[in-house]
Amino acid sequence: MTKDNLVAGIDIGTNKIAVCVGTLSEGTIHIVGISSINHGGLRKGVITDIEETVSALSHALEEAERMAGSSIQHSYIGINGSHIETMPAKGVVAVSKPNGEIDHNDVLRVVDAAKTVALPQNRELIHVFPHHFTVDGHEEIRDPVGMHGIRLEVDALVISSSAAALRNLIKTVDQAGLEIDGIVFAPLATAKAITTKQQRETGVTVIDLGAGSTNIAVFEEGELLHAASLPIGSKHITNDIAIGLRKNLDVAEAIKLKYGSVIPENIREAEMINLSVLDPAEDEKVARRHVAEIIEARISEIFQMVKEELQRVGKDGLLPAGVIFTGAGASLEDLCELARKQLRLPAELGFPTANLSGMIDKIDNPIYATSVGLVLWGIEEGQGATTRTLLDFGRLGGVIDRFRGMLRNFTN
Repeated sequence: MTKDNLVAGIDIGTNKIAVCVGTLSEGTIHIVGISSINHGGLRKGVITDIEETVSALSHALEEAERMAGSSIQHSYIGINGSHIETMPAKGVVAVSKPNGEIDHNDVLRVVDAAKTVALPQNRELIHVFPHHFTVDGHEEIRDPVGMHGIRLEVDALVISSSAAALRNLIKTVDQAGLEIDGIVFAPLATAKAITTKQQRETGVTVIDLGAGSTNIAVFEEGELLHAASLPIGSKHITNDIAIGLRKNLDVAEAIKLKYGSVIPENIREAEMINLSVLDPAEDEKVARRHVAEIIEARISEIFQMVKEELQRVGKDGLLPAGVIFTGAGASLEDLCELARKQLRLPAELGFPTANLSGMIDKIDNPIYATSVGLVLWGIEEGQGATTRTLLDFGRLGGVIDRFRGMLRNFTN
């Protein structure tokens, strides 16, 4: 196996760094290396300790390289956190050919025009997703190539990040000795791993319950309709339990992972948690229903924020494929049942849907969903240096998608 055959995806989350390494052979994606390392160098998706994050990333890479039997020299990186913002954008150009026939260059030019959307100096552009085109006033055109007209317009969705957060992420990856093939808003990569084309066509929401934030991506008719990063995650649930029970964070986290539930009514009032099982220094017993009440309050708050995001795009309760959960908080008992009641949508846990081989038993863990999605994203953009996304961090516009690769990622 040569180094250039490998595609690596790296998810740098608030509590952990997950690495997945894959290669494409005879039409099948083989997962040849995975690793996950806990760390504390981030807060709400923003790197606050570069040295600690570099150290954790280096350890994760070493472990993945041992499994893969080869060194990792470049990778696709996921970015998330409450500093991520989405907004609509519009581009307008004149058709270049004298006969008015629209070609691929016109499409690229109008998408480039949408990229010039005014962003504050402290923001950097990450993605531009065209929704539909307009030719001489005729709207809702999916592919204008070959049509005739004078004026070509595009309505798009742009995703941007804090410039400081992005540059610190880039610096961290660089210090770990990696080249960057592409930077992807993490929920988009996650959706690539755990949703099907049919779900994205019908209408689906991916909810990634991370430690420091909750990221959502909404799809309909195969397109990204909306994306957002909410400033609350599963770590806040741990904090709530610690405050509510007056216990240290380690005990609170253990309670959440082993006994956490989101529907108190499903738990018998007499059911108790013996804390000495979790920590020999503890001698108390606490009611499991009380713990569930604490968790339910925070999850309900997150679901209300999700509903508000869906209302912004007119999709509250209107996505037939429902909600697919992943992330650190997705393992909470009865999470999908509560989601069906409060979000009024079908709900299920997400697992990789692509045709994969290799370490497939290990990547079923939700902590690898984003890194697996990044590998899929990278493989579909094309292997090797000749088709990698070129990144130019020094000019206005920051990190941008190639239009063709971007369309391929969400039409396949």
